[in-house]
Amino acid sequence: MKSNQVVSALAALAQTTRLAVFRMLVQQGPSGLAAGEIAEKLSIAPATLSFHLKELSHAGLLPPGRTAASSSMPPILRR
Repeated sequence: MKSNQVVSALAALAQTTRLAVFRMLVQQGPSGLAAGEIAEKLSIAPATLSFHLKELSHAGLLPPGRTAASSSMPPILRR
């Protein structure tokens, strides 16, 4: 990863809700979780979760366009 990508990812994870979402997805593994499941487990309103998923996606931590409640979202993990 380039420095600007790392800074973007770290900035996205510097927010507690986004960190909790990303940690949950990493723990779940490649199968991911549906947004509805994430919202329920973290007691987050769907609109709020959608905002945070968008931010994680823009930071390159989630696949783009995966914010629908029925879509399974795996995290993007790079070494």
